[in-house]
Amino acid sequence: MAFLTAMSQMFCINFTYLFAECFCYMAFYMLFCTCFLGIIVQNQSSIMELIHTIEELKRELSKARIKGEKIGLVPTMGALHEGHASLVKRCVKENDVTVVSVFLNPTQFNDKVDLEKYPRMLEADCRLMEEVGANIVFAPSVEEMYPEPDTRKFSYPPIDSVMEGAFRPGHFNGVCQIVSKLFMAVEPDRAYFGEKDFQQIAVIRAMVKDLKFKVQIIACPIVREESCLAMSSRNMLLYPEERKIAANIFKVLSKSKNFATSHTLKETQCYVIDTLNAIVGLEVQYFSIVDGNTLQELERWTDSDYIVGCITVYCGSHSIRLIDHIQYKGKE
Repeated sequence: MAFLTAMSQMFCINFTYLFAECFCYMAFYMLFCTCFLGIIVQNQSSIMELIHTIEELKRELSKARIKGEKIGLVPTMGALHEGHASLVKRCVKENDVTVVSVFLNPTQFNDKVDLEKYPRMLEADCRLMEEVGANIVFAPSVEEMYPEPDTRKFSYPPIDSVMEGAFRPGHFNGVCQIVSKLFMAVEPDRAYFGEKDFQQIAVIRAMVKDLKFKVQIIACPIVREESCLAMSSRNMLLYPEERKIAANIFKVLSKSKNFATSHTLKETQCYVIDTLNAIVGLEVQYFSIVDGNTLQELERWTDSDYIVGCITVYCGSHSIRLIDHIQYKGKE
């Protein structure tokens, strides 16, 4: 009897250990499955979509709106780089859904040669956008965005009639045409633009006010290469040596800030133009020192509390057009 009792107790102890061990294995297995499936679901939900039609875009975005999610838009013309990536990263951080449009808009090019030279690389663009967390890349055809000619005229003087507006007739009208179409298609809560296109942002804000779009325009700082050249899709068109030459644009602009402390506005303007034109491979199209709000040229440093120098320079053997700007006074 004592033997049977001992065996019974030993069996109970072993069974208890076995049960505990099995329970531990089951708990570990359930935890593993939960985590593994969670990763799969998370990865599935973060897969970026490439969309080509407005109809499909609206259908996808309606799902987000039903959930009350915020939608951010980063409009681009493609040939994306780290400057664009910085816009998208901020958009991802501040919104639930990030849409990046990739559309080379023909109506904003007054020079057909310039349009033909512009880089096109959608596959690489999509890879970069997926890496930085974009949810949707909207890459429509010209026919999708312009099923018929857009005859709308936009005019916001004086901000759209100077600098780029003066040297590229029709450019800002084309910008307003495509950006307004994108705003109607996406209906974003926020839209992100790089400050390299300083004048363009002012024009878009004027258009938003005019057409009463319910979108917040977010201006993001210029991203520069190690050489301080402002990042631009057009930089891809420069030869390595030309890229080094182009870096002088911002170097001279930066030096002009110190120059301006002891010289008049006109002397500073001449200093920048003459210094850059003396560098082989560079030719200044214009350099305007303007009020940062009205974009009107100034005569004296005391004429405004917010002063910006805006420049366009042709660089290299193929005259690649590069823009940049620098703030002399006011907002930072």
